Amino acid sequence: MSKHPGKSRHIETDLIHAGAENHIAGAVVHPIFQSANYLMSEESSYDELRYIRLNNSPNHHLLHKRLATIENAEAALVASSGMAAITSTLLAILKSGDHMLSHKTLYGGTQMFLEEDALPLGIQHTSIDMADPSGWEAAVTPQTQLIYVEGISNPLMEVGDLRAVVDFARKHDLISVIDNTFLSPVNFRPVELGFDLVVHSATKYLNGHSDLVAGAVIGSTKLVDRVRVKMNRLGGSLDPHACFLLERGLKTLALRVARQGDNAMRLATFLESHKHVRQVHYPGLESHPGHAWAQELFDGFGGMLSFTLHDVAQVQAFLQGLQIPLHAASLGGIESLVVQPARSSHLGLKEEERQRLGILQELVRVSVGIENIDDLLADFAHALDNL
Repeated sequence: MSKHPGKSRHIETDLIHAGAENHIAGAVVHPIFQSANYLMSEESSYDELRYIRLNNSPNHHLLHKRLATIENAEAALVASSGMAAITSTLLAILKSGDHMLSHKTLYGGTQMFLEEDALPLGIQHTSIDMADPSGWEAAVTPQTQLIYVEGISNPLMEVGDLRAVVDFARKHDLISVIDNTFLSPVNFRPVELGFDLVVHSATKYLNGHSDLVAGAVIGSTKLVDRVRVKMNRLGGSLDPHACFLLERGLKTLALRVARQGDNAMRLATFLESHKHVRQVHYPGLESHPGHAWAQELFDGFGGMLSFTLHDVAQVQAFLQGLQIPLHAASLGGIESLVVQPARSSHLGLKEEERQRLGILQELVRVSVGIENIDDLLADFAHALDNL
């Protein structure tokens, strides 16, 4: 993997050492500071008070430095969940009467926030296709402040013209925000492309062990500070013990992502040739509409894929026939997971909305783990061959 532009160290090294230059009491592993509050100093503002809810314990500070370093950004902020990171970011930038652009297919929680929470607050949004810049101009209004996309969309694995998104945002003086959860900083660092803010569900790849819920916001100091003030008021802080687990998980991120990407590529190739599979969504495949963009911008294609079978009955039989992947929500962990997005991540959307977005009942999403790929292929083959 190449070094960050202007950096002397590779990301694999920074994932382990960035922000941990001072070893407290000689400890190799950064300890957990399980203290809710700290002694007063020379604070000049409320947000400088040393208090867990204000996201400024030693565990928070270490994570902020490490996340900013691996994304090649100025600043970072951790949150109590990916949705806390996303909603705090949007509410920090947008107010009643404002308007935003967002990709037509988003994570279900984000889409529900826009539809059911932002709208009553007076924040409007218009859906765009991030792969088709021709329609963006007509969607902009004098009230438009922000454009929001996903690096790889959930659950259809769409990849858009992300370079055009950045250029469009600059042209119209919009703040560009991208959810980089599916790719992680190992495969893509949006700040280097020019995005203003990056959000993650750190529950997923950044932690990688399915044992905590967390989020992150990364970008310029000016914008991250705006989000920090909003998050401090909303209370979306991450507990120090969860900070410790997230920092530990980050240390193996590069190793995990490399293995998951290799496994996903082989599994996607296998699925594409199987008679019971109608379509495979994986940006590493040449058949993927966004493959050229993914090849140009990403260092890897990630461990997420989805595919459609021919009918819903096949989906149920397939899920029951698998032995290795677990039928469970979430993603990005070391274990392989399978779900029907229509019954998990996008269950909160109305059926007609799912149909409009192409999130069909026949769609299966796979978070590919680090198991032996031959075992995974044999398991998928057995479940599909018996449909």
